[in-house]
Amino acid sequence: MSSLEAVLIPGDGIGPEVADAARQVLAASGVDIHWHVFEAGLKAQEIGQDPLPEALVEAVRATGVALKGPITTPVGYGFTSVNVGLRRALDLFVNLRPIRSLPGTFSRFENVDLVIIRENTEGLYIGDETWLDQDTVIAAKLVTRSGSTRIARFAFDYAQAHGRSSVTAVHKANILKESDGLFLSCARKTAADYPGLLFKDRIIDALCMDLVVDPARHDVMLCPNLYGDIVSDLAAGLVGGLGTVPGANLGHRCAIFEAVHGSAPDIAGQGIANPTALILAGILLLRHLGENSAALRIEQGLDAVYTAGANLPPDMGGSGNTQSFTETLIKQIS
Repeated sequence: MSSLEAVLIPGDGIGPEVADAARQVLAASGVDIHWHVFEAGLKAQEIGQDPLPEALVEAVRATGVALKGPITTPVGYGFTSVNVGLRRALDLFVNLRPIRSLPGTFSRFENVDLVIIRENTEGLYIGDETWLDQDTVIAAKLVTRSGSTRIARFAFDYAQAHGRSSVTAVHKANILKESDGLFLSCARKTAADYPGLLFKDRIIDALCMDLVVDPARHDVMLCPNLYGDIVSDLAAGLVGGLGTVPGANLGHRCAIFEAVHGSAPDIAGQGIANPTALILAGILLLRHLGENSAALRIEQGLDAVYTAGANLPPDMGGSGNTQSFTETLIKQIS
């Protein structure tokens, strides 16, 4: 049995519940992980810490990898997003979201298999807003040639390494001719180095229509920050919702794997949260660490549990709960 070190950020709301489930499942796969547990966001505030403790950032730098549950970001007040703070502090410039159908989930589509690659550090999400007067606010959108090129390079490398067929650059360059135009031109230039991959570009609104009509029209989607955030949630709706979609934030030195759904405080503590998204994030973590056989065992186990339909959580139409679902999956893995 191999032994590894990683940071665990349980999060708040249902975060601790799904994080505990994910830990149990990863342990059942046969991989021994020593977890360094840190609080962040509201949980950290409650114990008198900064929402993004520097010790947490340093621990991720030291181990190189973390698994993160959902963290609440106050709307319109309070501290800034811990998720954005981690991405900036660790230069996690890639947000990777594989969108894959699980058997038996509620969806009009079957066999959805998409990958969204989102630039993580630029665009409107830099949060640079200025009041011109008491009635007018301007938000700056940052797009750089270096940032656009490195995310495009990652997308094409990923597509090539994983046997994907095409990369679609998502933009609004018909209106935002300079900022989105720069992003698109960097994608086009990068595409020339990958003649074996089909390169397409699609305006963001048209792409959203494509996805809800026929998701198979696209494969890997290369998106600026804001568009990637929106498309990720839209695509999650094609496969049963955010409860079944993982995410990875990747840089050259560190990686954070996460559930992309919210903290769901309305059901926190009830034991009915669906841990699938964070378990899938754990699969991405294992593959990142080279533990491919363990990752495959969990993935095949999930498919089997969803196919059987026994003890699925309520959001998947089942009568199970967090722990019964987790125990069923562990039995399947074992």
